[in-house]
Amino acid sequence: MQKILKGYVLRLYPTDKQKELINKTIGCTRFIYNHFLDEKIKDYKTSSKSKSCYDQIKELPALCKEYSWLSEVDSCSLRTSLFNLEDAYKRFFNKQNEFPRFKNKDIGNSYKTNNIKSTYKDKNYESIKVDFQNKIITLPKLKEVRFRGYRNKTNFIGNIKSAVIRRVANKYYVSVLVEEPLILPEFVPRSIVGLDLGIKDIIITSYNYKCENSLSSLEVKKRIKGLQRWLARCKSGSKNRYKVKLKLQRAYMKLKNIRKHLIHNVTNKIVKENNIIVMEDLNIKGMYQLHSIAKSLSNIPLAEIKRVLEYKCKWQNKRLLIINRFYPSSQVCSVCEYQNKEVKDLSIRSWECPKCGALQDRDINASVNIMFEGLKMYVNSL
Repeated sequence: MQKILKGYVLRLYPTDKQKELINKTIGCTRFIYNHFLDEKIKDYKTSSKSKSCYDQIKELPALCKEYSWLSEVDSCSLRTSLFNLEDAYKRFFNKQNEFPRFKNKDIGNSYKTNNIKSTYKDKNYESIKVDFQNKIITLPKLKEVRFRGYRNKTNFIGNIKSAVIRRVANKYYVSVLVEEPLILPEFVPRSIVGLDLGIKDIIITSYNYKCENSLSSLEVKKRIKGLQRWLARCKSGSKNRYKVKLKLQRAYMKLKNIRKHLIHNVTNKIVKENNIIVMEDLNIKGMYQLHSIAKSLSNIPLAEIKRVLEYKCKWQNKRLLIINRFYPSSQVCSVCEYQNKEVKDLSIRSWECPKCGALQDRDINASVNIMFEGLKMYVNSL
């Protein structure tokens, strides 16, 4: 049976002692990451070689003796920070990321711990447990922590692999990674939809449904702009600066949640109602280089929409087809297939076909053409 990894995010409500321990662990994992990154850089400058993460893990006991406060936190979190450093190096050499940077107090306040399983006297033990009935999660060193989330869930189907504890705007969250069996329903090609991604409307379907872009005119964006100006006027290290920074983090978090809610609402509707979904292979990086639409595109998470559709189609056994980005979906008339090259101008939102006289809405016409092109791809693949 096929298995997948799913992440479940829970809001934590730790006690003051637990908060202190979480903050300590975040600080210790950051110290370990920065300490060994500095060591790697120095080793490479002197001998053109650097130690692997397994060699660095062997040095941890001696470092814990030198800095006694390191032994107060979860030892697994210290080791995983070294694996994260190794992963950052691999991604750099594979040209996926820039060179690893030193961790900052203000960015990435989180740590990861693995679920360690053991057996003693015919009893199975796990370092991470989730009790949905009493709303309590058991974590290494922290022990039992209250949480909120997933009201209708009674238990995880699969095995818990790891957990990432995160502090965002003085709120605490845990992301639990679970390996679950994927039970796929039977694929029945009953309906097909074409999707055109736009600026004014985020998604336009071939069934004349338009999802309006409500992200461009949000009050929270005005608040962020004002808070950024306020932060710039604050003295560094002052209490007021800390308070404003906290307000700014909360505003960004609210914007992120609004964006996430919109994406999941739209994608759930599309995947639930259709068996075959067709969209264009957009060159998003190239689109950001166009000065005329770059600012508008910053409000639209095009790449995220595609990513969410991909995994939702995989989980529900639906087909997501991607057509060639050079296919002129906006220029071709969906009635008679006449290509009108004058429609290359983005300011033209509707046009009349010179051949058949059909009135075409630019976006809906494009989505219909995308649907037909996807249908050809599906039939050819049979």
